[in-house]
Amino acid sequence: MKNEIRSFDYTYLAIVGAIVLFGLMMLASASAPVGYDRFGDSYYFVTHQVVFGLIPGIAGLVVFSRIPYTFWKRNAWNLLLVSIVLLVIVFIPGLSAGIGTAHSWISIGGLFSLQPSEIVKITFLFYLAAWLERRGDSGVRDVHGGFLPFAGTLGAILFLLLLQPDVGTMSIIAAMSLVVYFVAGAPLVYVGGLIAAGVTGLALLIGLEPYRAARFTTFLNPELDPQGIGYHINQALLAIGSGGILGVGYGHSRQKFQYLPEVSGDSIYAVIGEEMGMLVAVLVLIVFLAFLWRTLKIANEAPDKFGKYVCVGIAAWVTIQAFVNIGSMVALMPMTGITLPFVSYGGTSLAVSLCAVGIVLNISRYGKGNKE
Repeated sequence: MKNEIRSFDYTYLAIVGAIVLFGLMMLASASAPVGYDRFGDSYYFVTHQVVFGLIPGIAGLVVFSRIPYTFWKRNAWNLLLVSIVLLVIVFIPGLSAGIGTAHSWISIGGLFSLQPSEIVKITFLFYLAAWLERRGDSGVRDVHGGFLPFAGTLGAILFLLLLQPDVGTMSIIAAMSLVVYFVAGAPLVYVGGLIAAGVTGLALLIGLEPYRAARFTTFLNPELDPQGIGYHINQALLAIGSGGILGVGYGHSRQKFQYLPEVSGDSIYAVIGEEMGMLVAVLVLIVFLAFLWRTLKIANEAPDKFGKYVCVGIAAWVTIQAFVNIGSMVALMPMTGITLPFVSYGGTSLAVSLCAVGIVLNISRYGKGNKE
């Protein structure tokens, strides 16, 4: 490593810390009624978020920020194998913990569950970044040495996610990978072709599953069947609209009392809009944009392409997921079930996201523009 090791990017850490603390505060409010109704404990969800998400996440952030990021480059192939194993293990009887026909979780000793697809976001990104760096500019542009292997490897990962099925995570990993592929120098025609193929595939998935078709129809006509398939989006819009400019006040949401589905998960932004108002809801968007800006700044100053691609991938992953979640809550996008990073309930998601932050912090220590 040629660059001198310097201090962390504390501005980046402060941005993430602000999102996480705000998320815990909103989760405590949004999940209180459903926590009391289901478990007799108003703080059930926020307690589990701290124990299974925040504490492991902070530990991971500290550890990953101290491990030289080149370690992940040296073990990129092993991490691809880890990605595949994690996506296969959810189908093993006795370990799989799903809902209905979905197999997106594994149960650890019956004590807690783990969502492997969240971990795959980072393990597959490590492999992709290392592979693209080895290919170089000319190799990335080559059809046989660049495009076809990229499309094949990504396709295999996405296929395993589709089998679960976890279309939301599949879409985020696909979007993240395409952004990194483009930044690595892939011709626009390759990226455009893959996007077109992805859109076609999504259209087929929507057509094959009635509940996905219903979600898309509801997106086009939110007022359609407000007591049925359109109930979720209509309640989300009602919550946000009720908040007005300044909100009804922290803890005073009405929609969280069993009216708005998934208040602790993908609908938490609607509760933010209702309780805190449009000003804070817009501020949340601004903070995520600040996260994007600072991560890309670290990427631009990274000492090698691997570090650059990892930072770009994490920036794309978190920002795209955040804006897809928010867009679905304000009826700008179809409902996807994708959660709001660092904010929504989900221990695996929060822990893995904080580990990713630790990796970016480590890269920032070697940044060409970093000053003591």
